[in-house]
Amino acid sequence: MPTAAAPPQLPEDLQQCHQLIGELLSQIRQLQVRNDWLARKLFGRSSERLGVQELEFFGQECTVAEPTAPAQEAAPPLAPRNGRVHTGGGRKSLPAELPRQRVEYDVTESEKICPECGGEKKRIGEETSEQLEYVPASYFVIEHACLKYACPRCQGHVSQGTKPAQPIEKAIAGPGLLAHVITSKYCDHLPLHRQEGILARQGLDLTRSTLCEWVMASADALAPVVRAMKTQILRSAAVNTDDTPLPVQDESKTHQAHLWVYVGDAAHPYTLYDFTWTRARDGPEKFLGDYEGYLQADAWGGYDGLFGSGKIIEVGCWAHARRYFFEAKETDPALANQALLRIGELYAVEREAAEGKLDAPARQALRQAKAAPLVESLGQWLAVITPTLLPKSPIGKAVAYAQSNWRALTRYLEDGRLAIDNNAAENALRPVVVGRKNWLFTGSRRGGRAAAILFSLIQSAKRAGLDPFAYLRDLLRAVPTHPQSCIHELFPDQWKKSSAES
Repeated sequence: MPTAAAPPQLPEDLQQCHQLIGELLSQIRQLQVRNDWLARKLFGRSSERLGVQELEFFGQECTVAEPTAPAQEAAPPLAPRNGRVHTGGGRKSLPAELPRQRVEYDVTESEKICPECGGEKKRIGEETSEQLEYVPASYFVIEHACLKYACPRCQGHVSQGTKPAQPIEKAIAGPGLLAHVITSKYCDHLPLHRQEGILARQGLDLTRSTLCEWVMASADALAPVVRAMKTQILRSAAVNTDDTPLPVQDESKTHQAHLWVYVGDAAHPYTLYDFTWTRARDGPEKFLGDYEGYLQADAWGGYDGLFGSGKIIEVGCWAHARRYFFEAKETDPALANQALLRIGELYAVEREAAEGKLDAPARQALRQAKAAPLVESLGQWLAVITPTLLPKSPIGKAVAYAQSNWRALTRYLEDGRLAIDNNAAENALRPVVVGRKNWLFTGSRRGGRAAAILFSLIQSAKRAGLDPFAYLRDLLRAVPTHPQSCIHELFPDQWKKSSAES
């Protein structure tokens, strides 16, 4: 039977007791903050938007004297609480490109006779309404017949038609079915076992192992397109990157691998994913290779080796800095909301640039005129309040994060092509997170690499404004015979351009 641990010895000196009590109270406060944070993550709202009343209150009450602070323009008027302008309700019209079937409802023959004079009524118009209907997806079989010819006199010289190369040789699945399975899983987040049940209701006996092999083989066939897109991304002036865990079934246990995303700039509009077994820094180093330019990411220490060479320039993320202050609202609302208001002014400048549709030089000029003074003022304010903060408190950690990454956070002012935050990469990881909740895990390392390839094609297609299913279907048709020297013609933006021309 285990014995109970002996109680800790209390110090005899009164001063030491006071010191111990202070340390214990500090630990209790830290644990309480941690408990509140976990409760908010589990039960609270995930949005970090501040309420209008909250902004107005703290905007008026939380003021801090700022030495040598430059004059600032009045803050822009607050946007609606949900960030959208309401233009009224009403039902939206159905898309004009949908096929339409007209059904007419006529009156009876007796109703076509006027009851007063007995004459025949004339049609004067109609009242129409539209109803959206659904027909279940249809499956059909293509019978490939390779015709044969021979000389009847010589009884030989047989010639036979050649069947076009298929995305998966000897598989019964055509490009359309393969694209449907891939899109259902990696775009609509539908696991293969659910697709197996849906197919069974249509009378098709296709096991999930068969569907899985189709997905793996399709990824292998499409890998050259993704490799070629990677060379284009590495020509970007700025690349956004982030990562998320990806559980992988490894023998009898589940291993936590990682999926990284790399978002190219506007001139190279591709979004690629990379699978690594661990979160070591050699993953980004291997992917980026000899890349030279801006890299926007969070402040994870694994990137430090990349920035040491001088070829890759670090760009920080104001959304990360803002998140630290938002999490400090519960313990120090006055200072936290003051910081949030100041950061909000920086984002107001970005909204002005977006609404004006400014190009990179004009955006940089606007930032130098309006955002640079705000950034300088914020830095001075952080320096003023730092001595008054406990380093391990939430607000102390928020200020320390901003100050330690200040050079990277302010680098976006240098170039109008840079973004104020890394939201492009974070948003690109959302489909992975949603899918992960449905699949639970990836079956193997090969499955992780396949997921990276197929996510790359689907998200790049969506970024180009394409239907992922239509793009993948045509891609699977073209890849087996398309020349490697013209592989760029299969990129989503190029495919969209050629489709519009044809």
